[in-house]
Amino acid sequence: MMISKELLLTYVYLLVYIVLSSGVILYNKWVLSPKYFNFPLPITLTMIHMGFSGLVAFFLVRVFKVVSPVKMTLEIYATCVIPISAFFAASLWFGNTAYLFISVAFIQMLKALMPVATFVMAVICGTDKLRCDVFLNMFLVSVGVVISSYGEIHFNVVGTVYQVTGIFAEALRLVLTQVLLQKKGLTLNPITSLYYIAPCSFVFLFIPWYLLEKPEMEVTQIQFNFWIFFSNALCALALNFSIFLVIGRTGAVTIRVAGVLKDWILIALSTLIFPESTITTLNITGYAIALCGVVMYNYLKVKDVRASQLPVDTMLDRTAKELKMEKKSSHLYLPDDNADLGGNSTKNDSSDPMVDEEAPLITSTRISHLGRSNLSS
Repeated sequence: MMISKELLLTYVYLLVYIVLSSGVILYNKWVLSPKYFNFPLPITLTMIHMGFSGLVAFFLVRVFKVVSPVKMTLEIYATCVIPISAFFAASLWFGNTAYLFISVAFIQMLKALMPVATFVMAVICGTDKLRCDVFLNMFLVSVGVVISSYGEIHFNVVGTVYQVTGIFAEALRLVLTQVLLQKKGLTLNPITSLYYIAPCSFVFLFIPWYLLEKPEMEVTQIQFNFWIFFSNALCALALNFSIFLVIGRTGAVTIRVAGVLKDWILIALSTLIFPESTITTLNITGYAIALCGVVMYNYLKVKDVRASQLPVDTMLDRTAKELKMEKKSSHLYLPDDNADLGGNSTKNDSSDPMVDEEAPLITSTRISHLGRSNLSS
């Protein structure tokens, strides 16, 4: 059976996404780890990412005009962009700091808590309801992560706290993106997201950097290789664009399946590249249990989305049928009223923008869901 060119291109985009996502995580670990490149300054590394990405986004938006900036007012920037940027900076800071203390494999296992954190924050912020079926899935994920943590040979409390804190900061950022930006009617693609959020996140990171890492850089001999950091930041930026391409060609379910596949590949690769990143049977067992909960949660979310869209689709189908009957009726009995038919058609088609308006919201949600992997992972 021949594979179509479009399907083959989709597979290529997914492969590029998995390779870049895995590569950025392993690259960050190699740069930050004292055993390898020995640049144990996660805030500095994150600031390099933010500065480079913001600069590239500025040129793409303002100079080359690849995309147009959204209608951004001072009120929207102050109430939406600033808080989102603050939690984005926090999630990157804590997530990258965790590489100093725990292995890549264990970090990926802890990331299974992301749906739990997002659900908890959504319930607290009032964007989701506490449901029994979802709660049981979250409980299953939590049990799996606890088992996986218990089986971790090189368990480190500090690193685990950093990673979990970063996960909850990212979850709050996702919820705030939905509550603040989407209610304002704004949708940001990866380029415009970086254009507005990266510079603001850079400013938020500057404060802890000045207090924590700047004094350390002055008293210790830290090696700085331009090409290492340039290529590292370039890989993170390329990951952003690969996510954008994948989202444009696939659905949210495909992205999540690819993410699960990427996690398994990354866990296997990390044990080969970093010998200290050993995994145990209990690790794998706990992670498998957590993934079962994640898969069930994703199924419920997709089912909810389809259920919420069904009434709209039914209404549109009914409208289309009525319109077709009206055209037939008009053709039979009112052959001279074609102008009225055009008017009625326009009126009936006014329901179409309701569907179109949902598309950017879904796209924005998908991008936000991957935001974490954009720069830190």
